[in-house]
Amino acid sequence: MQKGNISVQTENIFPIIKKFLYSDQEIFLRELVSNAVDATSKLKTLARKGEVKDPVTDTTIDILIDETAGTLTIRDRGIGMTEEEVKKYLNQVALSSAQDFVDKYKDEASIIGHFGLGFYSAFMVADRVEVVTKSYQEGSEAVRWTCEGDPSYEIGPAERDFYGTDVILHISEDSKQYLQDAEIEALLNKYARFLPVPIRFGTRTETTYEESDEAVVEGEEKPKPKKVETEVDNIINNTDPLWKKNPADLTDQDYKDFYRELYPMGQPPMFWIHLNIDYPFHLTGVLYFPKLSGSLELQRNKIQLYSNQVYVTDNVKEIVPEFLTLLHGVIDSPDIPLNVSRSYLQADSNVKKITSYITKKVGEKLSSLFKDNREDYESKWADLGVFVKYGMISEEKFYDRATKFVLLENTEGKKFTLEEYRERIKENQTDKYDRLVGIYTADAEKQHTLVSAATDRGYDVLQLEHAIDAPFIQSLEAKEEKITFVRVDSATPDQLVQKDEEKENLLSEEERGTVSELFKGIVGQAGSVEVKPLDTTDAPVQIVRPEFMRRMKEMQMLQGMDTSMFPDMYQVIINANSPVVKSGLLAKTDTAEREESARHLYQLALLSQQMLSGADLKAFIERSMKMMA
Repeated sequence: MQKGNISVQTENIFPIIKKFLYSDQEIFLRELVSNAVDATSKLKTLARKGEVKDPVTDTTIDILIDETAGTLTIRDRGIGMTEEEVKKYLNQVALSSAQDFVDKYKDEASIIGHFGLGFYSAFMVADRVEVVTKSYQEGSEAVRWTCEGDPSYEIGPAERDFYGTDVILHISEDSKQYLQDAEIEALLNKYARFLPVPIRFGTRTETTYEESDEAVVEGEEKPKPKKVETEVDNIINNTDPLWKKNPADLTDQDYKDFYRELYPMGQPPMFWIHLNIDYPFHLTGVLYFPKLSGSLELQRNKIQLYSNQVYVTDNVKEIVPEFLTLLHGVIDSPDIPLNVSRSYLQADSNVKKITSYITKKVGEKLSSLFKDNREDYESKWADLGVFVKYGMISEEKFYDRATKFVLLENTEGKKFTLEEYRERIKENQTDKYDRLVGIYTADAEKQHTLVSAATDRGYDVLQLEHAIDAPFIQSLEAKEEKITFVRVDSATPDQLVQKDEEKENLLSEEERGTVSELFKGIVGQAGSVEVKPLDTTDAPVQIVRPEFMRRMKEMQMLQGMDTSMFPDMYQVIINANSPVVKSGLLAKTDTAEREESARHLYQLALLSQQMLSGADLKAFIERSMKMMA
């Protein structure tokens, strides 16, 4: 039996491993299983070259729990190690200084893998680690290596009948959860789900049904099928996932089935993109377009990042543009190492190329869908619209592509590209500054009266009802030439598209002053009052919210700012040309009666904007009932 010390220049290495890898403790299993896969893959490669004496038949990796002994074993049937290789690979940790190590990597999300620490992650959960291994090389003897979490180790002969390695973890007292089947199976499903070598974790019961062998008696029901339960190997992983296959060999159903494998509870996707590139970087994967159902946050972090089929993370915001985090699926690239940090991803040139490539492929897919089957594309716009608009706001390169397939939908349900919509409104909705004015509603049902007033003037009204639409139209105004957007409640209908036209005012200056003072006393601090000439058929009193001020408040709300100190500001517009004002209101000589009528007209305007509630609404109803009595 030989004894020695692991070659490391500090005796504090093991406490450092336990302390600074603790937040990623569960990754130990990924690291050890990945090592087992590597060893197995190497053996298969050597076997193909004829360098392995015995035929390689079983390459299954076993994960074994012995709760009584307190051990977790990762067993592979791979290349194994000789005694010299054990000394070389297990007894040398390439650290020059523990303090340098801590200083350099203390802010990293995961530091396993730096300096070849993958194997030593075992000491995050184990007090003692044993390695029993036998090399494929002819004449090799089995070797046992043991270490108890300090720089000392023991190495000596062992018994083993087949090639490969057992890594036996004697689980520490504070990590006993890793002796529970449910815990280990959950980790294997997370980290080993698509590894290229079969991973076996015990057995499972498989239920099938067979035709009954009982004789069928005439006149009686046919015997029910027999339930047959069979114990089979519990193979955790799919060794040949869909993204590694040739798209030409796959059907739509194959893609849908794989989506269900990834997201068992998810709705079927709308469509997908199969990624496959070898130069200037390696990348495969499948990205699915989910049904967003108007929700952004619930859809994030559904893209899984793999490196050679080994799970890395589902937080890919440094690899794909922010709007693409709404997609679902898998990206696999060996050019991204297992142990990635945010600073690494931001600086790495391959990552930047991958980002650009994925954005380009998504743009091409949407463009082809629009061109090939516009009707189908439009039918999906309720879900696609949020995604496309988000992309245009957040990604300059995507904006340039998306202007060809982004759609604007009007209150009639018709959809138009930007260019088509420009043509549609050019004649009737060009203002005195030679700008196209896109008129929109945030809620066609609630703003029905205002929408009708606009369409009665021949205006086309868009539906922009999602939270994403406010920054979307600001993006269009900033990047598109001579176009602006106003909401139907931002001005009186005649002023939605500003012209140089002037209307005759049917009230004298004295009458205008009387009306103004009357309504200022009723409105108070809630809003400003303006008496102006409108069409005689327009409502006598209207509420408008100036576009600029309303947008400012909406943007503050989107950014999570407290807007309680900024109450809704609006303007009360009195139609000087309305017969209700001139022949009705001003004709009343009783001051109290005139004031009550003015208040009723004001509250009627508030009601049309759904701004009347509580005691004011009750009083309005009671007043209306009296007027009808």
